[in-house]
Amino acid sequence: MQPIQRVAVVGAGNMGSGIAQKSAQEEFDVQMVDREQQWVERGQSIIGGFLKEAVERRIFSPSQVEAIQSRISGVVGVENTAENTDLVIEAVFEDFEVKTNVFNALDQACGKDTILASNTSSLSVNALAEATGRPDRFVGLHFFYHPAKNRLVEVIPAEASSPETIEKVVQYCKMLGKVVIVCADRPGFVVNRFFVPWLNEACLLLEEGVANAAQIDAISCKAFRIGLGPFGLMNLTGPPIALHSTDYLAEQLNTPRYTGAANLRALIEANEEWDVSQEADYTEGQYQAVSERLLGVVFGVAAQIVEEGICSMEDVDRGAKVGLRWARGPFEMMNRVGVAEACRMAEAYAKTAGEGWKVPAFFSKQGNKAWAFSYVDSTVNNGVATITINRPEAMNALNVTVVHQLTEAVAAANANDAVHTVVLDGAGKAFVAGADVKFFVDKIRADAIPEIYDFTAGGHDLLNMLEDSSKTTVALTTGLALGGGLELALACDYRIGTRRTQFRFPETTIGIYPGLGGSQRPARICGIPLARWAVLAGNFMDAQTAADLGLVTHLVDVAAVDECIRSLSVAGKPAEKYPGQPANPSSPVAKFASSFFTDDNMAVLMSGQCPDGFDKEEKLVARQIKSLSFTAPIGLRMASDLIDATATTDLQSGLQMELDGLNTIFSTKDALEGLSALIENRRPTYTNQ
Repeated sequence: MQPIQRVAVVGAGNMGSGIAQKSAQEEFDVQMVDREQQWVERGQSIIGGFLKEAVERRIFSPSQVEAIQSRISGVVGVENTAENTDLVIEAVFEDFEVKTNVFNALDQACGKDTILASNTSSLSVNALAEATGRPDRFVGLHFFYHPAKNRLVEVIPAEASSPETIEKVVQYCKMLGKVVIVCADRPGFVVNRFFVPWLNEACLLLEEGVANAAQIDAISCKAFRIGLGPFGLMNLTGPPIALHSTDYLAEQLNTPRYTGAANLRALIEANEEWDVSQEADYTEGQYQAVSERLLGVVFGVAAQIVEEGICSMEDVDRGAKVGLRWARGPFEMMNRVGVAEACRMAEAYAKTAGEGWKVPAFFSKQGNKAWAFSYVDSTVNNGVATITINRPEAMNALNVTVVHQLTEAVAAANANDAVHTVVLDGAGKAFVAGADVKFFVDKIRADAIPEIYDFTAGGHDLLNMLEDSSKTTVALTTGLALGGGLELALACDYRIGTRRTQFRFPETTIGIYPGLGGSQRPARICGIPLARWAVLAGNFMDAQTAADLGLVTHLVDVAAVDECIRSLSVAGKPAEKYPGQPANPSSPVAKFASSFFTDDNMAVLMSGQCPDGFDKEEKLVARQIKSLSFTAPIGLRMASDLIDATATTDLQSGLQMELDGLNTIFSTKDALEGLSALIENRRPTYTNQ
């Protein structure tokens, strides 16, 4: 399947320019289309402003910004959209007739294989699809503002959308680094379905005199663990958007309760904003009344979404956490307050809401049993079992639940005689961005280090199942793989990478050492000196560097990933999984690491000094010494000893040595300091204790 590369965005306003910017940032070729040159130029100006800010914040360099802008070409007139465009995203005013006219023009201008998409937050995708001449090559997209920053996108297939169309668009969204929710075409889709009634209910609470706007915002911030309450949010995004959305839901869902509140209408007619400057202190009674009403509507609607088959409960939570930046999703919040109590709140709201609003039966029947979440998806197709870690809101970080579910999935694939190849994948931008650091911090502070040992030992069992599998095992490391995620990948027979692949072992910089084989497998793959370069100094590896070292076994274009999997399935397990030398010994990194991280130099390097024969002012040398200076001394020493042990031990003995050292490393003050600093986004201060 040829992936999307040439993208056009129709509408150069805030949303359209944001989609164009993000696409260009991720190296797509972009046309930004509008009716007049002035609007195209305005869109380019908006993008230029955001990119200028990114340079000031050191997110991009001036040369990167120049490259991004060079990928965006302005086009005046929808009819001038290039015929060979792979995907056109319409991002014009939320009006069915306007959008239909755009699609009629696009249908004439674009080739037969071009996919058309509408960026819509409310209109029926099926109706839009039928209004085009290619319903099988049409999908709905709902990007969240600002598209270049917000990581969520809802993908809404029409009933006629072909599987290939859906797959291509989802792949495009993932290449943008988005967390993708594929959902059914129902009013409000997922996030707006519960978020918009939440906003309107806040207006009704104000109208009833339960509390003032500032108090409702303060209560909401506490109850939902958010930074901005409903009135502050409406002031930020514009009250007319809230009114349009809630009236739409009221009409489409035949739910009078969702009809826009009278005070919201009056506010818009007066062209004013909500007054959030009043006294924000509230009574306990006000807190109970406001929080229970707002939680009740969210809990009930979340259950309705799942009952109607729009998406899973995991995706509902994902939408809240990624799209709205809530600390927890609705179902996670239900588990915290107790599902029976959450159901009581929803049923109380149902009485308030009246006609057209019901609590789903499955919610009422749940009792007080907590919702169980699934973070690992498995499919089998033509003998290939694809196991996807689906926790993109946390960059697929490994925690107790994920490791347990992943272990079950791998065990099932290993036991399935119809399966000959097991592929590990990660949803979203990352393969796996390491282990859940908060788990380690919580256990250290609770003096429960044995639980860290048990968790890590369980991880070793999982990796050993991959190591010893009779199936061909493949890790799709086509994104970010850090720490435990990289260790998981290295247990597989093959690692497929693309230009978006990034690897790193950060452990020594956060007070610990790699404990899931990271001290053992890299040295056996690419040799001890290069393992020291990767593990001890925690160097970032781009796709080419990872391939030169042999940590990526197959570096391919995105379009060639599926074919690479097929060829590996045919080839079977590798003749030599651990060659003990880099795949490309003549690469600059391999040549440098082989001479710099030698046995003879290690004592000097571990003392923070520059080895003889190297210029400490030379950029590459200085960077390594600086990187080593940022590590935790105890973690660095233990990691170095474990890497050295690969010269005299077999793999299983080395892995056991990793486990045996866990109690020691996690008992150090530096481990707590390094892990805590990572969570708190600060630089750690190590004391060698």
